[in-house]
Amino acid sequence: MDIYEQIVELRRQGRRGAVATIVNVRGSIPSFKTAKMLVRDDGSIVGTIGGGCVEADVWQAAREVMESEKPRTLTFDLNQDPKYDTGLVCGGTLEVFIEPVLPPALLYVFGAGHVALSVCQTAASAGFDVIVSDDRSSYATKERFPAAREIYALDFDEAMQKLDPDESSYIVIVTRGHRDDMRILRWAVQTRARYVGMIGSKRKVIQIFKTLEEEGVPAQLFERVHAPIGLDIGAITPEEIAVAITAELIAVRRHATGAVPHMSWFKTVRDVAEAADRAGDGDRNS
Repeated sequence: MDIYEQIVELRRQGRRGAVATIVNVRGSIPSFKTAKMLVRDDGSIVGTIGGGCVEADVWQAAREVMESEKPRTLTFDLNQDPKYDTGLVCGGTLEVFIEPVLPPALLYVFGAGHVALSVCQTAASAGFDVIVSDDRSSYATKERFPAAREIYALDFDEAMQKLDPDESSYIVIVTRGHRDDMRILRWAVQTRARYVGMIGSKRKVIQIFKTLEEEGVPAQLFERVHAPIGLDIGAITPEEIAVAITAELIAVRRHATGAVPHMSWFKTVRDVAEAADRAGDGDRNS
């Protein structure tokens, strides 16, 4: 079974994994340099780096790598550590590099206006597969969004029925009106998406959160919403706002400290409203 074909298939299925490769060898080891092993997210493996305790330790480390999404290098001294003395090796040292295999980062952009156009271009250049949805067929076109992987020119409710964001997905809500933003957010916070962001001022965000909470949407679901959307870099133009949004998407993807949702420290929508009254409403989103 070819490891490279299995990696492609794993990513096609939207799944995670990690590839372990022997990158350095000194002395005698139970395998060879460049030997590879793929560990899938269900724990199954393809290939081998020699078996035994070394492979068991690498398997465990691979599970951690696919969760942290950060590569690691492990060093094994088969001469010094008695647990690797299985009678199958003559002794030696090897280094194993473990790198994550991640599914494509899907970015769902709701809206097809100026900000959405810039977000699509900026995010696509940063490695996101962008899917654009808008209810205006004259706006949601391949000519307007050449960088998008898919485009849905449908009513938002119809589009949402067709889409199923998973844990590797990102949702950016930048429609032309508060009403559409609210109904998309109602759906988005109940998906498995890794990131949910909505454009808008603090006042708009508060109003939408409060309305949805009154409809019965649990208040704790809003704690993971990035709103106002994007890192605070003083952005004003659509192009600048797109840079701020994409920077925040990257921060979430790379587990950076800037990835914490702006609203996460509020316990309820009422807390948000009280805080906004004290702080004013001078953020950059409108």
